[in-house]
Amino acid sequence: MASLRLTRRTAWLLGVSIALGVAPAEGGEPSPPEFKVIVHPERPAELHRAFLADAFLKNVSRWSDDEAIRPVDQRQDAAARRRFSEQVLRRSVEAVKTYWQQRIFSGRGVPPPELDSDEAVVRYVESHAGAVGYISGTASAGKTRVIKIIP
Repeated sequence: MASLRLTRRTAWLLGVSIALGVAPAEGGEPSPPEFKVIVHPERPAELHRAFLADAFLKNVSRWSDDEAIRPVDQRQDAAARRRFSEQVLRRSVEAVKTYWQQRIFSGRGVPPPELDSDEAVVRYVESHAGAVGYISGTASAGKTRVIKIIP
């Protein structure tokens, strides 16, 4: 019976870890996050998930200091984009694509630029004061600020 409790407890802990994106790797150490949200160093150290979603869907266009928000996406097949879309935008990459097709058709905006690599996103964010992007969990953030996402 003790082994059954341990198995249930282990399964519960594993489920919680996976839901939080920190599933243990071999050896019990947490694995790196699937993505990191980065901002220009002049931006806040934490942002609400809803604000990030609104920024990437361009429902808000300015930071609190009136600087233009400049979101940048990864290419559509990037794993970081899939996880960012699911966890922050709460939509699949395909649903986001459909959202932008409708916005473009109705003349209400264009999607954020898509860049080909983590390094390109880091360079973009470093060079634009209003920029916000995301990179793979193992990528170097360079001189950008990795932020905490507030639920």
